Amino acid sequence: MNQRIVLNSRPLGLPVAENFRFEAIEIPTVKEGEVLLKTVYVSVDPYLRGRMNDSKSYVPPFQLDQPIVSGVIAEVVKSRHPNFKVGEHVLAALAWQELQTSTGDGLNRVDDSMAPLSVFLGALGMTGMTAYFGLTTIGVPKPGETLVVSGAAGAVGTMVGQIGKILGCRVVGIAGTDQKVAMLKSKFGYDEAVNYKTTLDMKAAIAKACPNGVDIYFDNVGGGISDAVLANINKYARIPVCGAISLYNATETQIGPRVEPVLVKNSALIQGFIVTNYAAKFPEALSQLGKWFKEGKIHYTETIVEGFATIPQAFIDLFSGKNEGKMIVKI
Repeated sequence: MNQRIVLNSRPLGLPVAENFRFEAIEIPTVKEGEVLLKTVYVSVDPYLRGRMNDSKSYVPPFQLDQPIVSGVIAEVVKSRHPNFKVGEHVLAALAWQELQTSTGDGLNRVDDSMAPLSVFLGALGMTGMTAYFGLTTIGVPKPGETLVVSGAAGAVGTMVGQIGKILGCRVVGIAGTDQKVAMLKSKFGYDEAVNYKTTLDMKAAIAKACPNGVDIYFDNVGGGISDAVLANINKYARIPVCGAISLYNATETQIGPRVEPVLVKNSALIQGFIVTNYAAKFPEALSQLGKWFKEGKIHYTETIVEGFATIPQAFIDLFSGKNEGKMIVKI
């Protein structure tokens, strides 16, 4: 038999195990022009939380009683497709399912001679490209500028900081444990880092860590942390908004400081984005990231949990910061 995970109910606030349901299904028959894929690694990402709401967004919501879909590395175990061979590994947006068929549309081969397979879900995948495009096209870093990154110890944050350093910035990270703060400085080259959970006055802490102010703020978190950073921005600051994980599980509309006066006073730019806006330039990003990776300029960290049954809990754990770097489930 085969297993899949479907959306059992829509979360109210923080997702819980009961929002997911495991189903036993038959192994699908492979038709002419199809391949049978065996899931190897599953990416769990904060943005999936938004797709669990029945509301308009940049992608359609997940449907009840249908499988959750995310980035997956899979092995071709049977092929009736002329372009794919048994034993090859592919990356695609696929269902949380142990075995599934594909017509080949959207499948991208990955080469484990370049990097471990899991890295193509992180540093050399959508995570890396999200960091690359958000920082370079909206942040537009210049040597000597100060870059602040929230969610800095997460999958995107670790990449943003490293790219910022490569491009000549002074980089300051915000994370939630002393261990993560130490990791940002020792492994990922951050110049300074702040533990927001033990800091009583974030506005003052950012001012101290950024004596020349903030030129670029790469926002993964939103909420009060972002309020504190925005209070320290310089004239012509740029603010790429990648995510707002602190708000994803809110059950009421959050009200905070109004940002318009800060933006006007500083002639600052704030722009939300999603990585698929840059789909036409994915090869460019992968080429540059791959070059930096080979040169040893980019490092990565992963939190890997094992077993198909652990996927829902791994996803839930994202919202309490239990991951360092990319959260991945190995099947």
